[in-house]
Amino acid sequence: MLEIIDVYKTFNSGTVNEKTALNGLNLKLEDGDFVTVIGGNGAGKSTMLNAISGAWKPDSGKIILDDIDITAMPEYKRAKFLGRVFQDPMMGTAPDMQIEENLAIAYRRGKARSLRWGITKAEREQYREKLAEFELGLEDRLTTKIGLLSGGQRQAITLLMAAIRKPKLLLLDEHTAALDPKTAAKVLELSDKIIEENKLTTLMVTHNMKDAIQHGNRLIMMSEGKIIVDIKGEEKKKLTVEQLVELFSTASGSGLSDRAILS
Repeated sequence: MLEIIDVYKTFNSGTVNEKTALNGLNLKLEDGDFVTVIGGNGAGKSTMLNAISGAWKPDSGKIILDDIDITAMPEYKRAKFLGRVFQDPMMGTAPDMQIEENLAIAYRRGKARSLRWGITKAEREQYREKLAEFELGLEDRLTTKIGLLSGGQRQAITLLMAAIRKPKLLLLDEHTAALDPKTAAKVLELSDKIIEENKLTTLMVTHNMKDAIQHGNRLIMMSEGKIIVDIKGEEKKKLTVEQLVELFSTASGSGLSDRAILS
């Protein structure tokens, strides 16, 4: 479903602030893979997601999505293939618009626009049913503005918006990092449910090593812009946090950041 081939990206090239963010990155995801991504600060995790989503073009290398070369494809054209949830619960939504309006925009992603009535009765009922599954009471608040919701509620809606068109690839960029532990656990539970029900191929960046182990069928570690460890199947299920820290230290020659360890 996704293949990243020998991708390089350097920012501020030729200046004192030069930074090689991706250094010959190679990754292949099969259809239905749920891959968690962990690594120290500046390892290239979010940079990799930006490369996939088209925030910028790689200096060299290729990105193939479902047999389509998207390396040079503009970001807006990739929107119909991808769903993304950011760390900030306010990103990915229009805070001054209603819940149902935000969902309608996401539902029509990649579709031709027309002059017909904005939100149909059938669509509204579909949104209500999907929100009811979250058990957050949001199905009765369709006309509430997104900006009035809590961080967890906003993130739950953003997750639904990202997945509502069943994208070829779902990108979760530390989407629970800004939430309190109880709310983060709920959002992760919803993430698992949506990914499993829709059989979505997913990349989830996290600093929480416990979450990286517990979720998904595969775990990769990044350091200095490339993948240094790739674990899947039974080997991943048997991992402990202590073993993960040791693996990272051995493979990278350095320790994980304090943020990852404290998480």
